[in-house]
Amino acid sequence: MELKLSGVTREFQDIVAVDHVSCTLTNGVYGLLGVNGAGKTTLMRMLCTLLKPSAGSITWNGEDIFTMDNRYRKLLGYLPQDFGFYPDFSVYDYLLYIASIKGLRPAVAKQRTDILLKQVGLQKERNKKMKKLSGGMKRRAGIAQAMLNNPKILILDEPTAGLDPNERIRFRNLISELSEERMVLLSTHIVSDIEYIANEILLMKDGRITMSGTAEELISSMLEKVWSCDIQKNKIDSYMKAYKVSNVKTVQGGAKLRILSAKQPTENAILETASLEDVFLYYFGEKVDADDVQI
Repeated sequence: MELKLSGVTREFQDIVAVDHVSCTLTNGVYGLLGVNGAGKTTLMRMLCTLLKPSAGSITWNGEDIFTMDNRYRKLLGYLPQDFGFYPDFSVYDYLLYIASIKGLRPAVAKQRTDILLKQVGLQKERNKKMKKLSGGMKRRAGIAQAMLNNPKILILDEPTAGLDPNERIRFRNLISELSEERMVLLSTHIVSDIEYIANEILLMKDGRITMSGTAEELISSMLEKVWSCDIQKNKIDSYMKAYKVSNVKTVQGGAKLRILSAKQPTENAILETASLEDVFLYYFGEKVDADDVQI
């Protein structure tokens, strides 16, 4: 089982949304991490055959996915950022409706719907109208519709948008459970969504995959780049302009900063253990020219 991208590029007039992306995905959970506008959604829409690449190829077990056409889509489950639904449908009727669109036989559709309602924790809400569901429940219904055909490839685009912390935890546990014997690709700009469930994390910036690896491997790239230091209160703004600061804690007489820098920012700065959030800010934070700032 192999989904391979080779030099995949997508242009919109003079804008390059996805720029020569190459990677190979197999079983497990992949986290596509990047800021809004990095090209994540465009890449996922190509993986779902909703957009064709301007250049490059996408193959499933060596066969072009656009040539496979419906044979490929039968392997696919997709949850877009904003998925459509009829607000007056009950959750149960909505899933049966989507199952019919996917070509499932009625008996199979009912069986899969019953299984998935239990799996995503919506059994008690099965007769509730979709418009009455909370944001978290709607996302769970969205995951259920993506899983109706028991896909080998599950693609989730910003699935935790708008969810509270408890729903995020529930979601992560659900994805971990669903990832057995299939490939899951999850895009997000929220580090905690993928830190503990992704087998591999792909960092995407300006349409390119700039780095990939396990959470541990990415964090190891930050050795001797995370510092903490105490500074005077009147110097906070200068440090914020000169460095990527991941945390500011006010203390008596000044502030304690957590700074991301390849060089020691001050003589009293102490090295700290890096986190995946530090990786995100270091590679995706705003660029500054420290030479232009006087501290």
